Amino acid sequence: MYERFFGLDEPPFAITPDPRYLFMSARHAEALAHLVYGLREAGGFIQLTGEVGTGKTTLVRSVLARAPRDVEVALILNPCVTVPEFLQTICEELGIALPDGASGSVKRLVDALNAHLLQAHARERRVALVIDEAHLLSRELLEQVRLLTNLETATRKLLQIILVGQPELRDLLSQHELRPLAQRITGRYHLGPLSREETAAYVRHRLRVAGAMREIFTAAALRALHQRSDGVPRLVNVLADRAMLGAFARDRHQVSTTLVHLAAAEVSGSSLAEGRVRHWVIIIALMLCAASGAAAWWLLAH
Repeated sequence: MYERFFGLDEPPFAITPDPRYLFMSARHAEALAHLVYGLREAGGFIQLTGEVGTGKTTLVRSVLARAPRDVEVALILNPCVTVPEFLQTICEELGIALPDGASGSVKRLVDALNAHLLQAHARERRVALVIDEAHLLSRELLEQVRLLTNLETATRKLLQIILVGQPELRDLLSQHELRPLAQRITGRYHLGPLSREETAAYVRHRLRVAGAMREIFTAAALRALHQRSDGVPRLVNVLADRAMLGAFARDRHQVSTTLVHLAAAEVSGSSLAEGRVRHWVIIIALMLCAASGAAAWWLLAH
């Protein structure tokens, strides 16, 4: 809606995981290196965790776009399925032709997958399985995932598995009964929020990708964006988008601190006026307490 007004080619703050908009903060660069390593190495698990909205899925999409040509990747976006459905999805992702009647049989699905992995190994190709939202995996599916790492030759594992999920994944895998799986994790990385400086760089990066030729947010507005979003990229996107819409509605070509706070109030469901009322209520209450204390001191002193 506001793209032409600000001289942009496209919306800069869409929340879809477009790899073009991946901002390589120090944390994201390190996490990307972990995932690329996971695609190249054989055996075990790579674990990537992060809070909601920190850019895990965007990072995964970027990794897939950069996957070496000799690596086949199966991406699971919805792990809330049965074991046969899970195995069938992997086979479909890898383009494995299944024999009639195999879809409901765990054994036949694993056999078909194993045959494909052996053929890929013979052609010197690697195969990786990336599971997004892995914190939603059931115990039954986690056990099946562990068993998939048993597919191997005498010298190497045939399937590399990357688990991507929210921090609950770490808690899940730390449980005693899941230690056989946890012991096979060869790399762990946690993706945190952006710092204040990174938030400002993140916003400018997205605006440049969208075609911006000038500064649209004031320096103070960028600081306010970090304050109101806690550096979580998804929240930064939502607030920045709302603030730019507010600037457009007011015919302003630069986003101010006030517009960021108004956007945050709108997103949170409160209003800036309500916040100001609460602010003055607190001040008045403190003044009354101070006055009461002073009066009590005067009476005691006299």
